[in-house]
Amino acid sequence: MDNINVFIIEDTVSESNTLVKVLEANNYNVVATATNFKDALETFYKSKIDIVILDIFLNGSPDGITFAETINTVPNVSKPFVFLTSSTDRKIFERAKLTQPFSFLMKPFNELELLYAIEMAVEKFYTQEDVFLSDDEDTVISDEYLFIKKFKSLKKVLITDIIYIEVEEKYCNIYTEKEKFVILISLTKILNLLNNSIFHRTHRNFIVNANHITEIIPSDNLILLTGNNRATLSERYKSITKQFRLLK
Repeated sequence: MDNINVFIIEDTVSESNTLVKVLEANNYNVVATATNFKDALETFYKSKIDIVILDIFLNGSPDGITFAETINTVPNVSKPFVFLTSSTDRKIFERAKLTQPFSFLMKPFNELELLYAIEMAVEKFYTQEDVFLSDDEDTVISDEYLFIKKFKSLKKVLITDIIYIEVEEKYCNIYTEKEKFVILISLTKILNLLNNSIFHRTHRNFIVNANHITEIIPSDNLILLTGNNRATLSERYKSITKQFRLLK
């Protein structure tokens, strides 16, 4: 996966360093590490995090479970997490299970199992009821970003980075400054999922991000966008100009 922000909570420095090395080698972005409950919670609330790798025991106490219980109780805060543990205590397992982790991994962890667990956790979490999964299960959409399947990984794309979207039959081409993504979804369906105060339909085949518009030329049925991109402006959608404050 690319551009997935991972937070590691692990009190053993050597194991934390190993996790960082493995994740960064596989194109994950490790945004932070923590070794105790207090620092973990503080970092969690102030950082952009997509998934947490969490040791159940921190400094001898099951504070990893307490951390999971805490973030699960705050609306719109919870993130997917994967537990790491060397404990074989059944009672600890039962308590940890109640927090609904996406996976349990025994220490010492297996690199491949860890990578599979993270990918499955991200896919499962971001396909719950409050997000959208396209018909071919290649795209996950949330309020701030999309996870688009590209080759064998999920690529994180910020909604704000989308310049425009163009439809070709049943497929949508999503253009950012650096990349193009193709997903199986109708233009109407994806438009309904995006913020209509930012994304506007300008043609039966085009949706543009208003924040990336650099010039509108109604006489030429043309919209100029950042990165030397262009979109068509049809007669039907020329009312888009009324949504912007114009100085004459």
